[in-house]
Amino acid sequence: MSATYNVAVLVGSLRKASINRQLAQALIALAPPSLRLQIIEIGELPLYNEDIDGATPPPAYSQFRSQVRAADALLFITPEYNRSVPAPMKNAIDVGSRPYGQSVFSGKPGAVLSASPSAVGGFGANHHLRQSLVFLDVPVMQQPEAYLGGAGSFFDEAGTLSDGIKPFLQKFIDAYAKWVAKQL
Repeated sequence: MSATYNVAVLVGSLRKASINRQLAQALIALAPPSLRLQIIEIGELPLYNEDIDGATPPPAYSQFRSQVRAADALLFITPEYNRSVPAPMKNAIDVGSRPYGQSVFSGKPGAVLSASPSAVGGFGANHHLRQSLVFLDVPVMQQPEAYLGGAGSFFDEAGTLSDGIKPFLQKFIDAYAKWVAKQL
């Protein structure tokens, strides 16, 4: 019997109809049985502030930390804002990595997928995120790299995934499943 791994999926865009959220849903549908992917919402996290993160942190901090702590692995799906990750994604990283020495991310295998309507596919955001993950001790899958340009054409008006991107997403999620199993 093969293991099933719980994967916390963090989506950098807060829009309910965002391309990145649609990609997260597509990956959930394409995931092999060894992965159980769950989107962990980050939009209600107060901006990280050590002054409010004492003995009684905000409930949103505690809930987020608990959800990520319970996961075996991490999947980050993000757009690019100004050549970096959106503020909610960076905030989620800050909340999950604090208090210092108690990071909920440490040692969990991860992967990064960035998508943008532009041609460069969120390359800057992808690499900025990877820099943070190095510090957080999150080993990140190296191949296949996932900088998805032209992402505005991935879904039709009904939200159906196009046949053009589906094979790459399948390759990505299958490689990620192997990566997670190898790491754990």
